[in-house]
Amino acid sequence: MKTLSMKFMQILLLVGSTQALAADFRVGIVNTERILRESAPAVKAEKKIEKEFSGRDQEIKKVAKQVKDVQTLMEKEGLTLPEGEKRNKERELANLNMNLQRMQRGFSEDLNLRKNEEMSVVLEHANKAIQALAEKEKYDLILQEAVYRNPNIDITEKVLKYMANDK
Repeated sequence: MKTLSMKFMQILLLVGSTQALAADFRVGIVNTERILRESAPAVKAEKKIEKEFSGRDQEIKKVAKQVKDVQTLMEKEGLTLPEGEKRNKERELANLNMNLQRMQRGFSEDLNLRKNEEMSVVLEHANKAIQALAEKEKYDLILQEAVYRNPNIDITEKVLKYMANDK
């Protein structure tokens, strides 16, 4: 009987201490997508990439216009063009299309690579900001994703402000 009452007392102490521990436990949650979209470093990186790739984008648009112009010419005058000139225009159109596709593939691959490079830098910066914020405000746990998030524990706005002020 004495051992039973001792076990009961131990259980009561354990339950009481876990409730006290849970009361001091601070949890925060961060919306990573929002940070990658709205943070100052992410916006700066996006502008940098746009500037870096604008020249190539203009080249692609120029070649696309050439393709469209040759197609329009072929549609309008295709029946009246001499056979030799018609073959030359068809060859020119095929070459322009292949060139355009090659340019678009290369552009897309290079753009994705640069975006991934820049976003990894932004994520690294965000992780440092989250860590600093967690230590400063005494968080025990910070999660990046959740099916449901209570707005009271969402610290995304704090992280965005911290990243904007931290150069």
